[in-house]
Amino acid sequence: MYPKSPFYNNGLRFSCKHCSACCRFEAGFVFLSLKDSSLLENALCLENEQFLETYCRWVPSDNKETQLSLKEKANFDCILWSEEGCTVYEARPLQCRAFPFWQSILNSKKNWEYTAQDCPGIGHGTLHSKEIIINWLNQRQLEPIITRSKI
Repeated sequence: MYPKSPFYNNGLRFSCKHCSACCRFEAGFVFLSLKDSSLLENALCLENEQFLETYCRWVPSDNKETQLSLKEKANFDCILWSEEGCTVYEARPLQCRAFPFWQSILNSKKNWEYTAQDCPGIGHGTLHSKEIIINWLNQRQLEPIITRSKI
């Protein structure tokens, strides 16, 4: 599934600096799995329907489905971000926990370096082995994004 010798074959350095740049300022999507939804509902003390209505939106995908994503504030901050940081940090979604070990970022060294321009933690701190990186990539297969047919 992954190349035998990816550019991250010897691992990659990353330690989150808690700058919140990945949570703010730009439009984007935080896609949710069933596990994510359940953890967030518990953290926010909400029933599923109320959580979906208050915090989520359905985003069209390339096929005949829509995918569940967190909403954004008008200024593009994540709906779960406050001046103190992530309001549900311990229950944050897989997509947030896995950053920057996303397939789209790890497709090439160029993508990794481009992302590093906005993320001060990339290239610094903890060395994550190829195996750990692949485990993050595989986690999305284990926790697929919630989808529904387009209406």
